[in-house]
Amino acid sequence: MEFAFDIQNLFPQTIISVQAHNLQVVAPQQPHRGIQSQQRAVPPSCRLSQILDLMGQRSAVAQKLNHPVTSAEKLVDTDHVVYLKADSDGASGRWAVSGLLKVGTKDLYLFDKEGCCRRADRTPAILDFYVTESRQRRGVGKQLFQRMLDDQGWTACKCSVDRPSDKMLAFLSKHYGLVRTIPQGNNFVIYEGFFDDAKAAKDAKDAKDTSACLSRGH
Repeated sequence: MEFAFDIQNLFPQTIISVQAHNLQVVAPQQPHRGIQSQQRAVPPSCRLSQILDLMGQRSAVAQKLNHPVTSAEKLVDTDHVVYLKADSDGASGRWAVSGLLKVGTKDLYLFDKEGCCRRADRTPAILDFYVTESRQRRGVGKQLFQRMLDDQGWTACKCSVDRPSDKMLAFLSKHYGLVRTIPQGNNFVIYEGFFDDAKAAKDAKDAKDTSACLSRGH
């Protein structure tokens, strides 16, 4: 997606991460009479806000959502991180934004494979994912997603996904082998393996600590 302003200086790498402190959310204003809007200096934080707002709108349209999930305003006062990918379109040489991935953590009540409801605090959550139509099937989505996993220290099977589209489900199946879901009573989708090892490891550690205490007691 191209913008009226040059975005290349906003992207020291082809993929950047954006958080609330990177943004300056401002209400749109009409330029003063006699002053062209493009002549007015606009800080990079405002440019990033505009990119988030427009990409969020495009994502909502693509997913047939009533309201955007991603905007600069929605990022304020959250721990959410938005990853943006941009590169040259090759033809005009202008840089364009090709993908968006929004993640964060959520405190959720989730069902495990046995149907038991469990509280999962600060659960890794995929909140919004969009690749522009002209850049799809070119590896943009995989680059974005893998950069996010590496950056956050997460694994795909430990992520919850908020209202995934059919394309998102197909993406996770193709690139990460995630197929078997665990039915939930909310909008989030999790996969088998989400709960694996965590509780078992904790129980084993607790049992070991208890045994050690009893041994010292004798």
